[in-house]
Amino acid sequence: MDQTQAKSRIEKLSKQLNEHNYRYYVLDSPTISDFEFDVLLKELESLEKQFPEFASDDSPTQRVGGQITKKFNTVKHKYPMLSLGNTYSIEELQNFDSRIRKKINQEFDYVCELKFDGVAIGLTYKNGRLVQAVTRGDGIQGDEVAGNVKTIRSIPLRIYADNLPDEFEVRAEIIMPHKSFIRLNEDKQKNNEPLFANPRNAASGSLKLQDSSLVAKRNLDCYVYGIMGNNLPFQSHFENLEKAKQWGFKVADLTRKCSNIQEVMNFIEEVETLRSNLPYDIDGIVIKVNDYSQQEQLGYTSKFPRWAISYKYKAEQGVTRLLDVTYQVGRTGAVTPVAILEPVLVAGTTVKRASLYNADKMDELDLHYYDTVLVEKGGEIIPKIVEVNTGLRQVNSKKILFATHCPECNTILIRNEGEAVHYCPNSETCPPQIQGKIEHFISRRAMNIEGLGEGRVEVLIQNALIRNMADLYDLKYDQLLGLEKVVTDEITGKQKKISFREKTVNNILNAINTSRDIPFERVLYALGIRHLGETGAKKLARHFGNIDKIRNSNFEELIAVPEIGERIAGSIIDYFDDEQNGEIVNRLVEAGLNFKAETVLQEEPGNLPLEGKSFVVSGVFEGYSRNQIKDLIEQKGGKNVSSLSSKTDFLLAGDKMGPEKKKKAEELNIPIITEEDFNKMIE
Repeated sequence: MDQTQAKSRIEKLSKQLNEHNYRYYVLDSPTISDFEFDVLLKELESLEKQFPEFASDDSPTQRVGGQITKKFNTVKHKYPMLSLGNTYSIEELQNFDSRIRKKINQEFDYVCELKFDGVAIGLTYKNGRLVQAVTRGDGIQGDEVAGNVKTIRSIPLRIYADNLPDEFEVRAEIIMPHKSFIRLNEDKQKNNEPLFANPRNAASGSLKLQDSSLVAKRNLDCYVYGIMGNNLPFQSHFENLEKAKQWGFKVADLTRKCSNIQEVMNFIEEVETLRSNLPYDIDGIVIKVNDYSQQEQLGYTSKFPRWAISYKYKAEQGVTRLLDVTYQVGRTGAVTPVAILEPVLVAGTTVKRASLYNADKMDELDLHYYDTVLVEKGGEIIPKIVEVNTGLRQVNSKKILFATHCPECNTILIRNEGEAVHYCPNSETCPPQIQGKIEHFISRRAMNIEGLGEGRVEVLIQNALIRNMADLYDLKYDQLLGLEKVVTDEITGKQKKISFREKTVNNILNAINTSRDIPFERVLYALGIRHLGETGAKKLARHFGNIDKIRNSNFEELIAVPEIGERIAGSIIDYFDDEQNGEIVNRLVEAGLNFKAETVLQEEPGNLPLEGKSFVVSGVFEGYSRNQIKDLIEQKGGKNVSSLSSKTDFLLAGDKMGPEKKKKAEELNIPIITEEDFNKMIE
């Protein structure tokens, strides 16, 4: 095949594959089989390797990823990505409608859209080609993630259409469908990795992966909710969304133009009945004035457009009975209470358990055996109890008190001053702590010892072959070969056999041997020091250079390291004060693990944006979990405090923050900042 023929064939294959992508991922009506699609794709890949001069950035081969991005560049939005005002009230919607009617004094239409629970993205197209993909960030600027976005098959890389604007931006939401989310967490569980709390967090985390081939495997999806730019086909929002469909974008079928607020409310009620059966998460409906000129007439506040608002659904709930409370013991010894419930259907799934968080939460709910409780599922894996109907409480029912002893080893529990969590101090022989620490040690982001997942660590512990992470490096082939156990899946009830066959044993021992080359910062993270995450471990490793300097450092030396706060420093000192931990580290050193950094960076304190500032964090946040935002505060030099006082610098307020906290902050003249304010501070 000569160059002319190759160029023609590559163009034809690209157009064919783009069309099949569109039919499969947008229209859900494929016209060829997966096998036929793969044959065409492999032919294109082969031709692009043979004739690289004809390979393009918008080729269908870009969908499989492979690009490595070490750092995501910050890009300023051409059109700011503003937030929307929220309401949970029909009365507030009616007030919104009245304000618009007074302001524009003419007929208008609304457009109602699903409020997807995902990650907002701005996609820029020039001459029909995708050239940029920027996350929302703080609304003014975000991260350029085009390499990862190209792997999402419902996003067109090139648009073939007449009269296309030379340049325009598509506003969209990147989501993880329920099927993809379940599959991802199943894989993470097999690899002993922490699970994602909800599809939104999973989508957000996926977009920031450095390897785009991993993003391609996450099966993300994308729904368009707006087009911006000059020379658009229409001067109205709904009609441009219809045009976007023709261009190959995915627009939710549940998008409707309404002529008055009553039709809007009817649509809100209609979607609420369908919500639990949707294949993705939504948390409300966005209502917009349709005509662009009327939008301009209505204008903006300092934060929100006056022509749009979001109506948020309340979290889905169910009523059931509380049967008992059990306790889970984590790798750090933290004891978490879990409510055992009579099965109840909530948001399309059967709920049997609910999180109770800690003893304070149990006291607040005043739980008694066989109480009638209201269970809420607000996007988390484990639902929570939000209310107890004391009017239905049985006579003489006993109050449920928090456990005094560890449910696994019967050690008396302790609770440190200023902390909400109870701990089992028996780190040496408490079975779930031993297993949890070893599973953390071997996890992919730590020592990456493959082959020990799927319950094999538990088998080794039960056969007395390992008691701690250092024992892994003493394991021998003959000890492992032939081990087996039958286990029952807690969810499905199905039984499966865990076996240590010849190939499995060789893989495990090879992975253990290879782990000796893991960099110091990951070895330090793998030790499982309470509150010390990957970023903190990296900072410590590069600041001190080796393990001896870290374990011999004092409190002042530790908190002088950027991103190491008082809580983390205290945990490090406590860890190395424990003789058994010291012995384990010594054995790991003798086993040949890497406890010395390749580079030592003495970072100057004083340039961290939150240095010296204290924060109380309250409510639910869009871009972070509560723990993530607290870790970020410490990483940026700040300090987390549990309660408001005159010494508190800021109250960081999310959605659903309690009114009492707000009232107390106002009484003490403590500044109340939003998630958006916080993002600006840490930049």
